[in-house]
Amino acid sequence: MDLSVVVPCFNEEDRLPIALAAVEPYLADIGCSFELILVDDGSTDRTLALMREAERRIEYLRVVCLTPNRGKGRAVAEGVAVSAGDSVLVSDTDFSAPIAELPKLQAALAEGAGVAIGSRAKRGAREVDQPLHRRMMGKVFNLMVQATLLPGLWDTQCGFKLFRGDVARELFRVLRTDGFAFDVEVLWWARRRGYEVREIPVRWVNSDSTRVAPIRHSAQMFRDVLRLRFGC
Repeated sequence: MDLSVVVPCFNEEDRLPIALAAVEPYLADIGCSFELILVDDGSTDRTLALMREAERRIEYLRVVCLTPNRGKGRAVAEGVAVSAGDSVLVSDTDFSAPIAELPKLQAALAEGAGVAIGSRAKRGAREVDQPLHRRMMGKVFNLMVQATLLPGLWDTQCGFKLFRGDVARELFRVLRTDGFAFDVEVLWWARRRGYEVREIPVRWVNSDSTRVAPIRHSAQMFRDVLRLRFGC
């Protein structure tokens, strides 16, 4: 298996059909073997039902179901655990970084990186319709991450990351962060274990229906970063 695409979902009955409509034709023309793994993180709407319908229709699609809701980090970890690809793409449901940006990340892995992360902050990135307050929140969080754990990485939270398959399964196996700061922990483990993490500028189109609650989730993310930094 050449490529696994892992997509965590929580209450995504509106965005999931749109995402599948965008991803299916791209994968059909990619010219390699692949699988699409959708992880339902305890949704309370029709997300799981839509996944099951798609699973019956699409032969390369697999569904992983978590009950109850565990958090985005845990959903990704469970999806990666069942992946079989030589490389593993982890993407948000809305594909705010379009799947067509994948070759940029694949080129980085071909050059020896263990992890290639999409970035909205690197020179050459293009960010479309991102509200000012969300940009500022992201900048503040990333400054904290740089100061405490990951110097030199300017956008740890972009939901578009490609891992060498063995690296992904190794890193997510030791993941402890179930919430939105899981990206930071995974990248921290990657560096600690000697894998090159390369940041790649991508195009990003903001989704208005984000699942991130600015105050509550920001507080959780700051707490998780401090836990990693100080081992508490």
